[in-house]
Amino acid sequence: MYFKKTVAVIIPVTKNKDSVFRVIQDIDATGYPDEITAVDAGADKATLEEIKRTRAKIVFQKKSGVGRAIRAGIRSTRADLIVVTEPNGTFRGKDLAKLLAYSEDFDTVFGSRTHVPLIGKGSGMTLFRRLVDDFFAKLVVLLFGSSNLTDVGCTFRLTNRNGWRKVAGECKRNDEIFLTQWLIAAAKNKVRFIEVPVNFAAPKESVAKRALFYLFKRATLIFSYILKAGLENLAS
Repeated sequence: MYFKKTVAVIIPVTKNKDSVFRVIQDIDATGYPDEITAVDAGADKATLEEIKRTRAKIVFQKKSGVGRAIRAGIRSTRADLIVVTEPNGTFRGKDLAKLLAYSEDFDTVFGSRTHVPLIGKGSGMTLFRRLVDDFFAKLVVLLFGSSNLTDVGCTFRLTNRNGWRKVAGECKRNDEIFLTQWLIAAAKNKVRFIEVPVNFAAPKESVAKRALFYLFKRATLIFSYILKAGLENLAS
């Protein structure tokens, strides 16, 4: 609980048997979560067995997908504040306090992985990745006149009920691009949000495997919004 507000942590899980127990214990040790929910986003049996060693509840799904799993997690809780994080040790439980600290003034708090002092040694957040993420983020800022952004794909984030209500209707992606879609929807719908730097320690190989694939998908999504805005301006 945080200042009399209940806190739920949502963790979409896949094949994370070597890390998920440690991640849940790390976030639980902060003392803030009233509930922790691990949502099946394509989890294997070994991962589920590790989760059962913790107090986290498991939400099962017939279909996989990170976006689908996060939505299912949000539907499963009535908590005032909802936090989303990764199951692979990418983020540190102690940074939950940063997100919560800003929840008094903002409906949504996005983490940012692009601040150099907090990027772990050997992490996949290379200079190229930082420049690309920052470029895409600035396009979103320019398009919607929103608060400053430096990262469009960070999983670690917090929302209250009002913040989620304003974006839920537009967050329909089932894959990881759901995270970028959520951020764009927040900017578009004038959600009161802020971005805060968080520690990032994802192994380089785990990021590199997906980086180019999701780079293209994020670019396609963002430029679709730019094209739509341009067409609307021409029509008006």
